Amino acid sequence: MNHHPGARLRRLVEARRGALLPGAANALTARIIEDLGFEAVYVTGAGLTNTWFGMPDHGFMGLTDMANHTAAIRDAVSLPLICDIDTGFGNAVNVHHAVRVMERAGANAVQVEDQASPKKCGHFSGKAIIPTAEMCGKIKAAVDARHSEDFLIMARTDARAVEGFEAALERCHAFEEAGADIIFLEAPESVDEMRALPQAIRKPQIVNIVVGGKTPALPTEDLAAMGFSLVLYANVALQAAIHGMKSALSALKSGGDVSEASGLVATFADRQAVVRKPFFDALEKRYAE
Repeated sequence: MNHHPGARLRRLVEARRGALLPGAANALTARIIEDLGFEAVYVTGAGLTNTWFGMPDHGFMGLTDMANHTAAIRDAVSLPLICDIDTGFGNAVNVHHAVRVMERAGANAVQVEDQASPKKCGHFSGKAIIPTAEMCGKIKAAVDARHSEDFLIMARTDARAVEGFEAALERCHAFEEAGADIIFLEAPESVDEMRALPQAIRKPQIVNIVVGGKTPALPTEDLAAMGFSLVLYANVALQAAIHGMKSALSALKSGGDVSEASGLVATFADRQAVVRKPFFDALEKRYAE
């Protein structure tokens, strides 16, 4: 059996069983995702922008930012990595270059979307989209640029918020014909729309559940039964981390208990386990002998 992460990702996508896909903005989060037994990691552009720059998802992230973080995450985990490259950082030629860079950095798939630059979070208002033909050119460039057939191209449309659901479906069909491996219709706004997607589109699909966003947060079992390949929770870990940090720091400021017994913080031992300190201790001992 081929254990390469790209081959594992292709099998996971083709199984169409609603596999959970948590997002990570850094290697530490990716390690926790792997330790908990998830099957793949989504390297989130919004999460990277929020954590690295302290800014909203308004197109501030660049190719170098995403490639550097992807390389660090690839070194930390063996799971397949699906990486958000926003609009591809330019036209079809830029997308071609971005795919080459991301594949070298260790990605196993990239997500490229049809928003006009600068893009916005898919659950924000005020988005604009490029013509379908222009997006199809980007998809074709991405397909041509990849070296491995197991490097997957995910094509996302934000047309639901701009032109309506039927127009978004039409774009999805065009993206299929252009060669995308996974189709991503962002921010469906009803259960009926979500149910219609896997029936209307041949290629495997992903559904994005944003906590507090526009898409109904259905149980994963229901989404799997509908026929989605992947169920994305791009920033649930980040939202939990923000909540946890605010809780612990508020307790600290007010003179409360922030000991290991408080339940507000991970134990020192857990923290060291996540970053594999015993492994580095063993290395130190081996090379000191």
